[in-house]
Amino acid sequence: MTITATKLRQNLYNILDKIIETGIPVEIERNGYTLKIIPEKKISKFERLEKHDVLKGDPESIVSMDWSVEWQKDNGL
Repeated sequence: MTITATKLRQNLYNILDKIIETGIPVEIERNGYTLKIIPEKKISKFERLEKHDVLKGDPESIVSMDWSVEWQKDNGL
């Protein structure tokens, strides 16, 4: 859709709402130039998540592990 700057000014909020609703950009002609209003892609919270290293395996197996040898090494015992 291509419109003039005058038409944009007359219907600014309606045009902006339509761009948001449809996602279709609008071109504006002004002094021999063509400008576009394009909706920026909204990034969801899930897309911003960063991958982390996680424990793989059965978490219950950690509960019964004997770490006393490791603790003694760290304490110099």
